[in-house]
Amino acid sequence: MTDNPASNDAQWREKLSPEQFSICRMKGTEAPFTGKYTDCKDDGIYVCICCASPLFGSDTKYNSGSGWPSFYAVSAEQNVAEHVDDSHGMRRVEVTCKNCAAHLGHVFQDGPQPTGLRYCINSAALDLHKKC
Repeated sequence: MTDNPASNDAQWREKLSPEQFSICRMKGTEAPFTGKYTDCKDDGIYVCICCASPLFGSDTKYNSGSGWPSFYAVSAEQNVAEHVDDSHGMRRVEVTCKNCAAHLGHVFQDGPQPTGLRYCINSAALDLHKKC
């Protein structure tokens, strides 16, 4: 992608569906219990829909009951960034792709052991590369 934000938006709009663009580039969210990976139990690695960077392994995915795919750990720390998010009148921690700055979701400290974390991630921000 180029350094010009307007050009980037046009290029991202060509590459992504309207929902993916809204979530990944505009920091939107999908409605709970609607994402294609919410109940997925397939083995593989979840990658960024924008740049294909590895993010989460299926071995850390669990059913949090939140309505979004949830993971208790990232698979490649070098590909995931966390930022304070004070939007919507609350303080949360936003999760983004370190390589392309795509908004992925948020991380909370109410997950299972061994980490105690719940990465609550939008299905539209992910692509599952299944294990053969």
